[in-house]
Amino acid sequence: MDFVNSYGDASRADAYDALAFANTYYLAYRDIPAILAQHVTGTRALDFGCGTGRSTRFLRQLGFTVTGVDISEDMLRVARARDTVGDYRFTPGDNFEGLDAGAFDLVLSVFTFDNIPGAPKATIFRALRALLAPSGTIVSVVSTPEIYTHEWASFSTKDFPANAAARSGEVVRTIITDQRDRRPVEDIFCTDESYQAVYRETGLKTIQIHRPLATGDESYSWVNETRVPPWAIYTLRQAL
Repeated sequence: MDFVNSYGDASRADAYDALAFANTYYLAYRDIPAILAQHVTGTRALDFGCGTGRSTRFLRQLGFTVTGVDISEDMLRVARARDTVGDYRFTPGDNFEGLDAGAFDLVLSVFTFDNIPGAPKATIFRALRALLAPSGTIVSVVSTPEIYTHEWASFSTKDFPANAAARSGEVVRTIITDQRDRRPVEDIFCTDESYQAVYRETGLKTIQIHRPLATGDESYSWVNETRVPPWAIYTLRQAL
């Protein structure tokens, strides 16, 4: 199955590689260590949609043995150059051949499902579920609907008023202001209700939903992050 990847050309990959764990992105990662400590047993991890390897390296620093997979060969080129000891694999669409069923205690997905349409979301979650160990956990970080209608430390949406009328499955646009590539990024709008329907359809149950907010004590220049959550972090397990 083929997908259009907004981040999947060489220029995007090089710009995305320069992103740090800062500003609005800081909130996406800040609470993941605590979530993993609470809900994950074991150290075998798959970073689905690893991009240039930021999340893969993050997991390895937390003590996981990590395989990073992505549909963008340009992203993987950058990941391998930056992290020569990392395990990075090209997996087009929902093709996970070469990965063993039940092999992973954790599947982490950071922002990946923002870029995947509705029907393929279910196909991929079903495939990821098959890769989980019986007690394995999926942690999926996605954009909240509100991210597309507010301004942020790392994003701008003011040039895209049509975002406000978007329904699940429709295209929405943002500009990442933390990097030099200011071309609009196209995501697929998805509500909590739509995500929950996908999880039920694919045999997954929601253990926790976390929507991180800034405290105001951080060293970043927040815009709306102290009052509107930009991210939703879903913790999922196989339904019995």
